Amino acid sequence: MIYVVATLTIKPGSLEALRAPAAACVAETLKEKGCNAYELFESVADPQKLVFVEKWETREDLTAHSKQPHLAAWREASNPHLVSRSIEIVHPEKVETF
Repeated sequence: MIYVVATLTIKPGSLEALRAPAAACVAETLKEKGCNAYELFESVADPQKLVFVEKWETREDLTAHSKQPHLAAWREASNPHLVSRSIEIVHPEKVETF
């Protein structure tokens, strides 16, 4: 089992534009093989922070997720609104950061 925490910092005023594409991405991702959880949270402390929390059976399942059309659509929709992105992939034996 691996976990992913992806933190996005978005431009002020971008949240409403991202709601529908994010919801579509979450809905489709939850149908993917190996996806046990995929949730998006808005920070209470910082309105410019969004956090995806994910739980995957294997690293291979996560890699397959990265190639899905709905994730590409999310990236295309979100890129104009992003300031930064950080991703942590937590394995039992290590943590990958991007």
